Amino acid sequence: MKLFNIERKEDNSGLSGTGVVAQGVQFDDGLCVVRWLGKLHSTVMYDNIEAVQTIMCSHSKSQLVMLNDQ
Repeated sequence: MKLFNIERKEDNSGLSGTGVVAQGVQFDDGLCVVRWLGKLHSTVMYDNIEAVQTIMCSHSKSQLVMLNDQ
């Protein structure tokens, strides 16, 4: 299981803020769960880490930061 954060440098929407805007976990089978921390909390599942990166970090204002390799 691997933990990660989504960090945002700039918030165009005014909803999620900057800094760590979401926390996530990637399970051993590849499934990822992301929890948004902004004004509108939500929890979303993705099939794999590539989907998380494509959807959440497709522009240079956000990045996925892995926290461990366990």
